[in-house]
Amino acid sequence: GFVNVRPGAFAAAFTQACLGATRLRFLHNCNYCISAFFTQLHYAGDAACPASPPQKQNARHNNKVNFFSSGYLDFLPDWLRIILFFADLSIRVLSLFWLPYNRKPVVALGWLMAIFFIPFIGFLAFLIFGSSHLPQYRRARQHAMNDLIRETTGGTPQLTDSDGLNEATLVASQLNYKLGSLPLVGGNSFTLHNDNHEAMRIMAQEVNKAQRYVHFEFYITAYDEASKVLWDALFAAQKRGVRVRVLIDHIGSRKYPSYRQLTKMLNESGIEWRLMLPIKPWRLQWQRPDLRNHRKVLVIDGAVAFSGSQNAIHRSYDLKENVRKGLEWKDLTFSCTGPIVEELNAVFVSDWYSETNQLILEEIEAKIPYVPGSMRAQVVPSGPGFETENNLRLINYMIYNAEKRITICSPYFVPDETLLQALTNAAFSGIETTVIVCEKGDQFLPNMAQRSYYETLLQSGVRILQYPSPTVLHSKFMYVDDEMAFIGSSNMDPRSFSLNLEVSTFIADAAMVDALADVARTYESICTELRYGPWSSRPQRIKVTENICRLWSSLL
Repeated sequence: GFVNVRPGAFAAAFTQACLGATRLRFLHNCNYCISAFFTQLHYAGDAACPASPPQKQNARHNNKVNFFSSGYLDFLPDWLRIILFFADLSIRVLSLFWLPYNRKPVVALGWLMAIFFIPFIGFLAFLIFGSSHLPQYRRARQHAMNDLIRETTGGTPQLTDSDGLNEATLVASQLNYKLGSLPLVGGNSFTLHNDNHEAMRIMAQEVNKAQRYVHFEFYITAYDEASKVLWDALFAAQKRGVRVRVLIDHIGSRKYPSYRQLTKMLNESGIEWRLMLPIKPWRLQWQRPDLRNHRKVLVIDGAVAFSGSQNAIHRSYDLKENVRKGLEWKDLTFSCTGPIVEELNAVFVSDWYSETNQLILEEIEAKIPYVPGSMRAQVVPSGPGFETENNLRLINYMIYNAEKRITICSPYFVPDETLLQALTNAAFSGIETTVIVCEKGDQFLPNMAQRSYYETLLQSGVRILQYPSPTVLHSKFMYVDDEMAFIGSSNMDPRSFSLNLEVSTFIADAAMVDALADVARTYESICTELRYGPWSSRPQRIKVTENICRLWSSLL
C-alpha cells in the first residue's frame, strides 16, 4: 500500500532519497510527473524516509509556486498526480507511434518536441492545429466534383491541340489533370491588372454587364471606399434579377472594420452568400482554425473571369496601424475570356457545393469546348481538399524542367525542402534563378522565417530581389524559360502548399511569359539585390530569431 507521509515528502524523497531510489527525469524542467511515486514504492514502510528540510516549504504551503521545480504540483492530491503521470506517459508513447504517420518528418519532429517539452499543452495544440485535413464530408464533396469534371471532359488532359508545345509543357498538363481534374484548354485571352483599385473598378464594369449570374469568391473583402464600386455593382445586379452568389472566408474577413456592416448589407440585399470554412462549434461547424479558403475568383455569366493575388478591399486593408506605417499592398490580378473561364467557374461551383451541399450545375457549362491554339491554360486548384499538394508539385516540376531562366515572385517565401533543393539545383546548374520578395513583410513569423533561407539561396547563386517597404508586394507568379507561367493566389510557403485552399492558373504561352517578365522588370527596377557577403555577416541575434521562426513555420 501507500505510506502516509507529511506534505513535501514526495518532492523530498525524489531529490534526497537514499541509494536505489528510482529517478524519472523527463525532457522538460517542470517535472510534474510524480516520479517520487516510484521512490515512495521503493521506501514503502521505511521509517527512515528523509524529511523535507525545514527551510524548503512544500508548494502546498507556499503562496509562490515554482513551476520549474520537480515538486511544483505537490499541492495536488496524490491520486490526481498519479493519473497525470500515466496520462502523460500514454500521450508520449502513443505520439511516437501515431504522430509521424503520413507527415513530413520535420513536421512530425516539431510536434513531438512540442508534446515532449510542453506536456498536455503541446498535445492540446496538436489536437487543434495538428491535422491538415478538412472534415470528411468536405473531402467527399471535392472528390465527387473531381469525378464529375473528369466525366464531362472524357478523361482527356488536353482539350486543345498540342501544336508548338514542347514535351515538358504537355507532361505538366498531364500532371495537373491527374491532380486537379481540369484539362489544358485553348482559345483564351488574358489581361494583367497591376493596380488594386483600378482592377476592382474593371470588375464592377463587367458585373454591370451581367445578365444571368455572378459568382464572387474572395478570402478577404470589405465594404470601403475602394471596394464600394464593386459591391454596389453586385447589389445592383441582384436587384435587376441577376443571380449573385457570394463566398467569403470567415476568419479572413471578420477582423476588418466593415465586416458587420457588409454582412448586414448582404442579408438585406437578398444575395445568396455563405461564409467559407466557418468556425462555429455550437453549430458543429469546425475544422482546424487556420485551414482557410485563400482563393480569389470572380466569374460573370461564364464569359469573363478574374483571379490572382488581390483581395476585394482597400490596398491598406482598412487598418489604422497599416495607415500609420504607410503599408499598402501591391497585387497582380488577371482577367480572362475563353474556356478557362469555365474552369475557374468550376472551382467556385465546387466551393459552393462544399459550403451549401447545393450543386448549381445550371450555372456552369456541361462540357468544356475543344478550341485549338491561342493562350492554352489550365486551372490548378489545391489545398487540404486534395491530398497531393498540387501547387507544390507543379512548381517543382516547372523548376526541374527549366533550361534558361526561372523567376518567382511571392510575398511569403518559405520553401519546403523539395522546393529549396529544386531552386538551388537550378542555380548550381547555371540557370538564371531569381526570387522577388518583400523587403519587410506584414507578418513577423513568415517574414523572419523566409529570411533564414536567404543565405543558402544566395550561396547557390539564386538572385534575391527585395521590393522596398512600406509597400507589401503581394503579387504571386512565376515563369520558366519562354513558355510556362504560373499565376494565382498561392504563396511559396507551407500554408499555401498544405493548409490553404488556393487557385492558380498554369499558362503555356510565350506572350503571357513576356507580359509577366515585363512586370518582373518593373519590380526589379526599384528592388535592392541582396549580396551573400553582407547578408551572411548580419548580427548573430538576428540569425537566431530567424532560425526559431523557421522551426515554428514547419509546424504551421
